[in-house]
Amino acid sequence: MQYTEIMVRYGELSTKGKNRKIFINQLVMNVKKALHQFPNVRIHGERDRMHLLLNGEDSTKVMECLRPIFGIQNFSPSIKVEKSLDQIEDTALQLMDEIDTAGKSFKVEAKRADHTFELDTNDLNRELGARIVKAFPKIKVQMVRPDIKLRVEVRNEGAFLSCLTIKGAGGLPVGSSGKGMLMLSGGIDSPVAGYMAMKRGVKIEAVHFASPPYTSEQALAKAKDLTVKLAPYVGEIKFLEVPFTEIQEEIKQHVPPSYLMTVTRRMMLRITDAIRLKRKGLAIINGESLGQVASQTLQSMIAINDVTNTPIIRPVVALDKNEIIDLAIKIDTFELAIQPFEDCCTIFAPPQPKTKPKLEKAIEYENRLDVAGLIERALERIEITEIHAGESYLENQEDEFSDFL
Repeated sequence: MQYTEIMVRYGELSTKGKNRKIFINQLVMNVKKALHQFPNVRIHGERDRMHLLLNGEDSTKVMECLRPIFGIQNFSPSIKVEKSLDQIEDTALQLMDEIDTAGKSFKVEAKRADHTFELDTNDLNRELGARIVKAFPKIKVQMVRPDIKLRVEVRNEGAFLSCLTIKGAGGLPVGSSGKGMLMLSGGIDSPVAGYMAMKRGVKIEAVHFASPPYTSEQALAKAKDLTVKLAPYVGEIKFLEVPFTEIQEEIKQHVPPSYLMTVTRRMMLRITDAIRLKRKGLAIINGESLGQVASQTLQSMIAINDVTNTPIIRPVVALDKNEIIDLAIKIDTFELAIQPFEDCCTIFAPPQPKTKPKLEKAIEYENRLDVAGLIERALERIEITEIHAGESYLENQEDEFSDFL
């Protein structure tokens, strides 16, 4: 059937009291961004739900774009008909006919905003229920947790019918909790951390450190493609490429091998915090999981975090690797993350990094560097790319390589 509207239910937003309007407006903005390729869709965000008037747009494609948007509990495609009992009954039977009803249970859930309609909600429930049972003798009525719920709403502008309820992404609308800078490597953990932060309403900008020629163009393209995987949850994400070669070479030359990782991470954190301040972010997000590697012990975190008072959000800190991998598979970043292109955290990784580095030692070794100058030069050469869903940077790299051959 040709659906005419999609009804969106908010879920967690209903608990926000006086602030609900702020969250709903943010969700409306995110939905508009996600549906930019459907110019005829009209979006009306009301207090209890959102209505998307399709105006001839393909409902299947629109619903695919709605699935990953945080802040949506579920949604239902519906059909608008005239407020005539015959029209409502005929449409209800057509909707049920498109579903495998054999052995299933159902209930009718009617609402009547237009109180001039000839039947009240109870009479409408009984009338439609009787017609459906007669037309589909293998179906049974069940009031609690039925397999199929036929929703009918009689409003001033018409009657709206639906029998599908599609689960949404849940969470809070991205942007409703402010903005944070995601320290995005090319690995498994940081994209998952970004996904989890967005689910709690944080708008992210991805900060990626590149060290050419030690890191390749493919490694950079891979990081951008990981950002592409996160883009559908919000529409677009800013990707900030930080040139890190000079800093890593200086650290390699002046810092003992056992403290290379500690000082490197301190520099990364300083730069990310400077970017956050400039771009009006509120927090830093990373993919650290407690005890997973040398730089993620509590002692290392103390030595590294000393450079900033900015809140650092670690969404995966208490998850083990298998749990993180499961989430990476769910959001389709795992296969991309395991592609063998090294990032700047691995190219200079020492064979025996300190797992319990001392803060005073890290500061001592860092004093051998021109910290302020190195950071200033890196910040001056940042490149910003706007990443959208559906793009592919690794494929472009392969195409350019083929052309060269």
